[in-house]
Amino acid sequence: MAFDFIKHSVQQRRDASLLRTRICVEDANARHIVVNSKQYINFASNDYLGLGDCALAASGESGSRSSSLVTGYLAIHKQLETKLCEVLGYDAALLFSSGFSANSSVLKSLFNDKNTVKDSAIFQDKLNHASLIDGALQSDAKHIRFNHNDMNHLRARLEKSHATNKLIVSEGVFSMDGDTAPIEQLSALKTQHNAWLMIDDAHAFGVVGEQGLGSAASANKPDILVITFGKAMASQGAAILARQDIVDYLLQTSREYTYSTALSPLMAKSALTQLDRLINADAQRHALQSNIMLFKTLCAKKSIPVLASNTPIQPVVLGSSENALQAQMALKSRNIWLTAIRPPTVPHNTARLRVTITAAHQAEDIEHLVNSLSDVL
Repeated sequence: MAFDFIKHSVQQRRDASLLRTRICVEDANARHIVVNSKQYINFASNDYLGLGDCALAASGESGSRSSSLVTGYLAIHKQLETKLCEVLGYDAALLFSSGFSANSSVLKSLFNDKNTVKDSAIFQDKLNHASLIDGALQSDAKHIRFNHNDMNHLRARLEKSHATNKLIVSEGVFSMDGDTAPIEQLSALKTQHNAWLMIDDAHAFGVVGEQGLGSAASANKPDILVITFGKAMASQGAAILARQDIVDYLLQTSREYTYSTALSPLMAKSALTQLDRLINADAQRHALQSNIMLFKTLCAKKSIPVLASNTPIQPVVLGSSENALQAQMALKSRNIWLTAIRPPTVPHNTARLRVTITAAHQAEDIEHLVNSLSDVL
């Protein structure tokens, strides 16, 4: 029968404890979540600074009516782009509705010139986000992977390449492992090999560096920076920041930008408001770091195997998908909401509980989590 593979594929995933399902959330903030009328302590939020708890009054903005290249580029979009450039120190910016679109758009759009693409190569960390991998695979440039955060391996790959146009791509904070990219070493390698550096700062922006500026706080800013508004900013959307000529080129070649309805003016206004809150959120960043250190210290005392990370993402690797799902359900019975991350999101045999710490958590929340982890693992 036609399309039998669909039912078969779903059943295979179910049998392997890999089937993805959705949970309807009734209410949530950076500390608590309500599901099926029951409240849990929320350790699965990306609202790292708790800024999502700041209600945004109705903006009075109209909705999006077209793409940005028709009539969709409004004053609020320009204000947001200008403010982002001012804060992060770039010439120009482009707004997108999601980080996935922004990432994949850059990699597809930069390498669409048939006269030069054969002389181009993309060098990606093996743990990069799916949006970066997909963008590179849809590009005609040569796609070269290097071992996670392994600068010697990257150097060897660069030295072996004869490409004229080399782009090194990494995440600032890796979404599943929580560790950070060595930005200064990446910058040194890109200079030595006449390459460009692109950083996806989705999980770094707002959290890492002075004023939460992430990779933009580095002495050597990436040539192309992608930030998202749906993590520490607790809004929605994304932006690409770069030199004016790079943004001009993307404006001509990005199909995602050209043929998508512009970011909602309401979301643009929300992002602008949240950006001001974010850069002035030093107290929240301090509280966040204190909570991260408390979690790590308590886990060490209980011998809980947490990956090396100083960011809000604190993974507890359990190996099999079955182990991760069982731990998730056991924690749920203790009023703790955590997400089991399984393949293909992470490599085989590295299924994990992805703990995310926020500034809104209280010490008793973290103590309860660690005690519960110790009991169920």
